[in-house]
Amino acid sequence: MNHTAGFSRRSFLQNAAAAATLPAWFLEAERAQAVQPPANSPNEKPNIALVGCGGMGTADISLAAKFGNVVALCDLDESHSGKLAKTYPNAKIYHDFRKLLERNDVQVILNCTPDHWHTLVNLACVKAGKDVYSEKPLTLTIDEGKRVVAAVRDTKRILQTGSQQRSDRRFRLACELVRNGRLGKLTQVTTIIPSGLRGGPFKTAPVPPGLDWDFWQGQTPSIAYVPERCHFSFRYWYTYSGGTMTDWGAHHNDIALWGMGMEASGPSTIEGRALVEPIPGGYTAASEYEVHYTYANGVQHTCMSTPINGPTGRVLRPAKPGELPNGIKFEGPEGWIFVTRGKIEASRPEILSDPLTSKSVSLYVSNDHMGNFFDCVRSRKAPIAEAAIGHRSVSVCHLGVLAIRLGRKLNWDPVKEQFVNDKEADSHLSREMRKPWSYEGLGV
Repeated sequence: MNHTAGFSRRSFLQNAAAAATLPAWFLEAERAQAVQPPANSPNEKPNIALVGCGGMGTADISLAAKFGNVVALCDLDESHSGKLAKTYPNAKIYHDFRKLLERNDVQVILNCTPDHWHTLVNLACVKAGKDVYSEKPLTLTIDEGKRVVAAVRDTKRILQTGSQQRSDRRFRLACELVRNGRLGKLTQVTTIIPSGLRGGPFKTAPVPPGLDWDFWQGQTPSIAYVPERCHFSFRYWYTYSGGTMTDWGAHHNDIALWGMGMEASGPSTIEGRALVEPIPGGYTAASEYEVHYTYANGVQHTCMSTPINGPTGRVLRPAKPGELPNGIKFEGPEGWIFVTRGKIEASRPEILSDPLTSKSVSLYVSNDHMGNFFDCVRSRKAPIAEAAIGHRSVSVCHLGVLAIRLGRKLNWDPVKEQFVNDKEADSHLSREMRKPWSYEGLGV
């Protein structure tokens, strides 16, 4: 499938700047493959609701507002929804997302909640007949991903995973070259991910006014409020997320699978280790780590943290000889390609500049991730990062997290999506949910 996405002036200028650094043959091929997106008349603009009004929610709603009408804002922290209401004064404020889903005039939901809420909100949304743009990582566990994929299929709703690197020309160019044999038979993929936060011990504190801490914890065990567990730094606690492995890893490992042509599959073996131990009483997700995957096609994949980049991706120091910064490196007998946000390079210039003469693999074209989602809401075609893709990408991350935590080699069956003769490992494919914040309690 090949689709172009809707463009705003800002995204047009950004993509024009990016295009100026890419080979002409690639851009010409893109134009030849592109199809006209559906018309976007003012009368067809959907009504949009945002669930989760923090940093990502604020960013995503600003992008989505170009394609629809913002009519509702929902958050468990009144300070977040109140602040955003100043930008969208006509939007109604909600505390409980379930009340929001009762509105028949809302067609699109942006799910920008913390990771441990993604699945329950997504399931409730598609069951209520809403299309969803869900932030990554798509799920907290592999079992959750299987449920989301099944629900999206059964309800025929559109769900776009917020893995926006799939809508970046540089990443698509790298994957298309690799999949068409530019490097020869692919042998090695390395995904380099920023190191996470390592801190603690942390103290409990009174719950801030306006924050519903019990609701925020949702399916996870109820504990006393700790400021570092909430909002931005929630992702460094295994209870709610998986550290930078499931944060940045959901981006870079997604591109690794795309380049390998394995986005409907996964690895066969996984081995991982933490390079430093968490501080007792502090963040519980591994901050520095190295994971090795093998695939049935013989490709070796290493996912490793780097101290060059901070958790947000910001460069902290120059790379030393032999070090790789945040990004993805593909290697084969004919050379290598390294791609990251804002840059693509290769071991030889002609790897990028020489056109593909017999291109057998043409990848999905999207240059605007949010625009692609809204195009698909209108056309009902699958978006570039549909639920099945988001699930498989974060499954690689979850497998890495489990290998680190269990401290031993794991054998995985990507078809059955379970471990091979390993009941202990299988027990980690799902987590016990605190009632009433469970599938049964929420009726999903």
